[in-house]
Amino acid sequence: MIVIIFAGIVCFSGTTSLAWAEDQAAFRQHPLELRLSMQDAMQAAVDNNPTVQIFKERVTQAEEQAVTRRGALLPNLSARVSGARRRFFLGAFAQRAGVSDPINFYESRIALTQNIFSLSLIQKWRAARTNIEVAGLDSATQQMDTMALVALAYLETLRVQKSVKARMADVKLNNQLLRLAMERKSVGMATRLDVTRAKVQLENEKQRLLVARNDFGSAKLNLSRGIGLSFDVKLILTDDLKLVPVTPQTVDEALQVAREHRVELKAQQKRERLAALSLSSVVMERVPSLTANGDVGLIGNQPGKALTTDNVQVLLSIPLFDGGQREGRISEQRSLVRLESLRTRDVERQVGLEVRDALLTMESTQQRVAVAKEGLRLAFQELGLAKRRFAVGLATNIEVTNAQTRVAQARDNLIEALFNFNASRVDLARAQGRLEAL
Repeated sequence: MIVIIFAGIVCFSGTTSLAWAEDQAAFRQHPLELRLSMQDAMQAAVDNNPTVQIFKERVTQAEEQAVTRRGALLPNLSARVSGARRRFFLGAFAQRAGVSDPINFYESRIALTQNIFSLSLIQKWRAARTNIEVAGLDSATQQMDTMALVALAYLETLRVQKSVKARMADVKLNNQLLRLAMERKSVGMATRLDVTRAKVQLENEKQRLLVARNDFGSAKLNLSRGIGLSFDVKLILTDDLKLVPVTPQTVDEALQVAREHRVELKAQQKRERLAALSLSSVVMERVPSLTANGDVGLIGNQPGKALTTDNVQVLLSIPLFDGGQREGRISEQRSLVRLESLRTRDVERQVGLEVRDALLTMESTQQRVAVAKEGLRLAFQELGLAKRRFAVGLATNIEVTNAQTRVAQARDNLIEALFNFNASRVDLARAQGRLEAL
């Protein structure tokens, strides 16, 4: 019977393993495809990127710290039950005749402690609530940074994808030039050197195509890593590198948008507020605090004969001297307040620098796109003239090869210009805190 059961388990396990292997093989042959626009990629990164999740968890930590601070202001209720066996000395000296017999004691009590008045604890609680806001703004800042990085990774993937298409076009063009050289050689209007030169150029372009395809695969892996997706998912990018209309902005207009939307500015202002509240909580330790304590319980030598006792007291605590520790902490907190104020000014200047730099870069890249388009048009014009000269025997294919090289360079210039233009759009949107508006 045991043998039959074991054989059944083995058969079931084997069947399961075989099915799993078949599923994996099918997935490798037909991987999951995911179509993504740049906005989709940025939003997916907010939901899946591990770094963003870490910062969200810090918000939860700050919330729990605030709960802890608030707990110090709420009633503290505790209960205890004890049983003891005690022996008492009845005389002045520990002599045998002066020692009582052991007595059992049973006690159960409920104690309540309540801070009635403590400005220091109140300020600490307010600081903890402000720290929640700081953590939330830090999380939003990280989301913005991640969205910007993913957007740039998306654009980089588009750039390499366009490079692959450009290299394929170069290979196709070199095949045409090779056929032209072979045709001219067959009628005696070209030499073997012309054909060999065309073959060498074709092989060079094939090498560049292989490199471009490898770069494209690496770029997609980096994009998947930034989004937080599985590397087995096949990404299909739905956007394209192109020149899009951009609403002109003056420096003052762009800076005003940044002041309204940059999360870093709001976070730093909250940090300054947090430092001020922390300073206030330490200063308020100079103020007397009032605490109420009370307990009620049963005590007796037998549980059934216990008597009720209670104790209620109000404690006024007046700080007098602690060796200068409090004053040292106050001076330290004042320094932190000044430090946060300096950081606020530094963040404001950094935002201004980023906005101005992004505006300049966008203006420059727009002009570079126009120049690159004109350069590509002229390169194709040169290539056409060189091909006609070679076809009628007025030149060798060196001119054709040189013209084709300049066409490839012009293609790369246009791709690079379009990438830099769209990257500058991302940089400006990040500098203004408006990535969702892309």
